[in-house]
Amino acid sequence: MVTWVLNYLLVAFLFAISYNIDAASAGITRHYQFDIQLKNITRLCKTKTIVTVNGKFPGPRVTAREGDNLQIKVVNHVSNNISIHWHGIRQLRSGWADGPSYVTQCPIRMGQSYVYNFTVTGQRGTLWWHAHIQWMRATVYGPLIILPKLHQPYPFPKPYKQVPILFGEWFNADPQAVVQQALQTGAGPNASDAHTFNGLPGPLYNCSTKDTYKLMVKPGKTYLLRLINAALNDELFFTIANHTLTVVEADACYVKPFQTNIVLLGPGQTTNVLLKTKPIYPNATFYMLARPYFTGQGTIDNTTVAGILQYQHHTKSSKNLSIIKPSLPPINSTSYAANFTKMFRSLASSTFPANVPKVVDKQYFFAIGLGTNPCPKNQTCQGPTNTTKFAASINNVSFILPNKTSLLQSYFVGKSKNVFMTDFPTAPIIPFNYTGTPPNNTMVSRGTKVVVLKYKTTVELVLQGTSILGIEAHPIHLHGFNFYVVGQGFGNFNPARDPKHYNLVDPVERNTINIPSGGWVAIRFLADNPGVWLMHCHIEIHLSWGLTMAWVVLDGDLPNQKLLPPPSDFPKC
Repeated sequence: MVTWVLNYLLVAFLFAISYNIDAASAGITRHYQFDIQLKNITRLCKTKTIVTVNGKFPGPRVTAREGDNLQIKVVNHVSNNISIHWHGIRQLRSGWADGPSYVTQCPIRMGQSYVYNFTVTGQRGTLWWHAHIQWMRATVYGPLIILPKLHQPYPFPKPYKQVPILFGEWFNADPQAVVQQALQTGAGPNASDAHTFNGLPGPLYNCSTKDTYKLMVKPGKTYLLRLINAALNDELFFTIANHTLTVVEADACYVKPFQTNIVLLGPGQTTNVLLKTKPIYPNATFYMLARPYFTGQGTIDNTTVAGILQYQHHTKSSKNLSIIKPSLPPINSTSYAANFTKMFRSLASSTFPANVPKVVDKQYFFAIGLGTNPCPKNQTCQGPTNTTKFAASINNVSFILPNKTSLLQSYFVGKSKNVFMTDFPTAPIIPFNYTGTPPNNTMVSRGTKVVVLKYKTTVELVLQGTSILGIEAHPIHLHGFNFYVVGQGFGNFNPARDPKHYNLVDPVERNTINIPSGGWVAIRFLADNPGVWLMHCHIEIHLSWGLTMAWVVLDGDLPNQKLLPPPSDFPKC
């Protein structure tokens, strides 16, 4: 009898352990509600009405664990149409929740709501969410933190505290008016008036000392800073005076740790760094600074945002402490940008392998850059000439979004013929010296064109920067996938020479990569996610000018390889 009871208890105990492990692995459902509403915000001594989520700027933090299901109800109370993109979430079979307007959904109109329903599969780290229609993400953005599964440790020292820091841009004007003016006149957009840390411009701007982000720390501790570049148009250098940062993650993928004093993030990119504070209380406070990296020809916001790193001490006052200021690279420091980017490597461990495709089914070559469209008749424009408007393109195709349906919806119901074409060029139709003397004809074509891929196609894509209307870096974001960065360099890609130097062992895994200014980058990914997926430059004006395209990934043969049907509350156009 005793033996039977002991055996029963042992079985019950093992079952409980198994059940808890399975439950932890499966995750839970987490519910959020985003109310899109207006709020008056004062920055730089000016008060303006902005669009917010739940009245917060930046918006609320969304937190989940790997394996969790997220159901986020977005209710639109403003006259602007809205949609939310969960930047970096792979959206396996749930493309209806990806968020870019007129790509995977029609926008949510005033008085309407939509529940974004998706499961976080095989991902953990720092991501973010933002509006994905016009320039609404200027104020509608926030952090999306994916914690590891329960009882799974980080592959680096456990931090004492975790702190999201979002870089942004502040416009005194209405950002929607800024982009509309640029598109109407054909000119580059007016620059923002300030950069921000977590919505605050800081003491280097007029009338902003009280609006300063302060990071309070204790001596001898390790902090995980979750850095997110939510700026519209600016890549940004970031540093903390007299402190070294250890990079441990990029775009929610762990990397081999490396130390640096300065971090560079393009718009859309995230980077996790460990900050180890000084062992004893220092008699000083320290500036945290961010300033643009830019090599283009236009006008940008070349100002510096400052926050303060301050040590807590129960007996000492910080009022009269000196402030130590760091230095940053020159605004056009392409060499620093390239060297920093090359430091990133995947862990490539047994727990976190680098599953880079070794065999490639399809190869593509995309020339990325600016161009022009003709000025409308009887109108004088302010583009490169008074008869042209600025445009941007991939392989000379400037993308046109549909406005009466979404690409995904038209594809799913089999009525895409009048919405998009499937003849997107796999390489430039007319090759030229991409980073040399630009061609005389800068005109680009316009159209809604996609590339169609069979399920589980392995893809190698070379993204080639161009010198048309000036060379500059382009942060390219791919929805629905992570990819491996297998090679990069300056000048024109050489298909006979450059692939021999690819890194197929531990290339970094990302969702947003910077094409070097005047150079190229090669990526590989596995097309294992059925749906329609946008790929675009995350500099917002370039997206507005058409620097985007889309991939259509067909269903596989098995039931778990097919796109799920749209939800019942799917927004209607």
